[in-house]
Amino acid sequence: MHQAEIAAAQAYVRLLAATRAALADPADAPLYMPLLASPIQEADEALRSAGLSGNEDRFFALVRQLQPSLSGSGR
Repeated sequence: MHQAEIAAAQAYVRLLAATRAALADPADAPLYMPLLASPIQEADEALRSAGLSGNEDRFFALVRQLQPSLSGSGR
């Protein structure tokens, strides 16, 4: 994995964590949704920088390498 690919996978994992936190309480979700703008922007930029935009198969393979718990295989 190249550094840019690692950065993209890490940005996605951070975005996923932020999204889960923002949506944890549906009643408060509208308050926290604007806070996702920065993590979304970070993830988009990291994907472009790594050349992974539009290459979801490769990207999610990298994410699974970085964070195996996101693969869903442990369920």
